[in-house]
Amino acid sequence: MKSRSPAGKTKQAPDADSNEKKTAKPVAKKRRYNSVLRQQQTNKTREQIINGGVQLVQEFTEWDWKNLTFRAVGERAGVSERTVYRYFPTEQALKDAIIQQLVEESGVDLDSLSLAEFNATVKSLFQYMQSFAAKTKPVDPSFSSLDKIRREALLRSVADATPDWSDKQQEIVTATLDILWQPETYERLLNGWGFDSDQSMATLSWLIDLIESAIENDQRPKLK
Repeated sequence: MKSRSPAGKTKQAPDADSNEKKTAKPVAKKRRYNSVLRQQQTNKTREQIINGGVQLVQEFTEWDWKNLTFRAVGERAGVSERTVYRYFPTEQALKDAIIQQLVEESGVDLDSLSLAEFNATVKSLFQYMQSFAAKTKPVDPSFSSLDKIRREALLRSVADATPDWSDKQQEIVTATLDILWQPETYERLLNGWGFDSDQSMATLSWLIDLIESAIENDQRPKLK
């Protein structure tokens, strides 16, 4: 609407839309749901749950994980059973995460396992296992997949060190080394022969050195 000013000039009425634009409040940006802080809290809770499971395993008197339940892990970790479900939808997923943590804490890197470091790896593994209350062979089915991964890693390290050997010769060496880093072998030296931990490790290290020396000198297993 136009009106006349005293000077006879036409005066433009205020634009309603323009006023609304000037007075409109800026729209607040929505905070991202997956913020850095939230992600950090998520990682912390997951780690807390896994550590709670590891603590329970270290106290078990046998390697049967039937008592490793969502409720037991939640109570040890200080979270609800529902929270454990939120991070691990199945018991197998929870056990796999705990096993992975145990492997990492033992200092064993299966991805980069080599014969040159095998002796030190075995020593580190057995020293770590001494912190557990359980002294028997793992019987939980969850360890089947880990045992397969371990054998494959060991076979790969032997194959890398013996590229010209036959598959059967490599398998013989791998099987022998696999026996030497089994908990039963170590326990046999401790309980069957009355060795202390140092004497047991000296025995295993000596045997491993003999095998490594045979590989270096191309002394292959004899097959008929």
